[in-house]
Amino acid sequence: MSKTGEYKRINHEFSPVFDEYSRILILGSFPSVKSREQQFYYGHPQNRFWKVLAALMNETVPQTVDEKREFLRHNRIAVWDVVEQCDIIGSSDSSIRSVVPVDLPWLLGQTHVEEIYVNGGKAYALYQKYLLPVVGRDCVRLPSTSPANASYSLDRLTEEWSRLLHIEVAK
Repeated sequence: MSKTGEYKRINHEFSPVFDEYSRILILGSFPSVKSREQQFYYGHPQNRFWKVLAALMNETVPQTVDEKREFLRHNRIAVWDVVEQCDIIGSSDSSIRSVVPVDLPWLLGQTHVEEIYVNGGKAYALYQKYLLPVVGRDCVRLPSTSPANASYSLDRLTEEWSRLLHIEVAK
């Protein structure tokens, strides 16, 4: 759907991925249409999220949802989004409005998250507005892995995202 399409009120329909061993939390803004179809994070085939993380961890890029879950668990990475519900046009982050944020204190209370990272500028702005006042924890803004962020090559994204590596992630 294009930016000229109609707004739809949409709920985030799948759970965060985490366990009690999670040390890193990566928050996106809201799932894309492709991710909503797959019922899992970063489902657009052109999104570079999984390629970047696999390169950082020196692992094979996970392909299936089960492989992606295991990859995150093994590397002590939690993944969620800032927005629980919103009005949105298609996958357009810039169209997000009428936001209901996720219950981040709930997730943080069940993990040992040391650092919170956000995937892109919109996720960062939404975090600052809705979640920072509630949790009182700063986040680190990373460049978006979205295909819309064409100014970043895969190598450049991987270099920027290497900031994750100062936390001991692998078991």
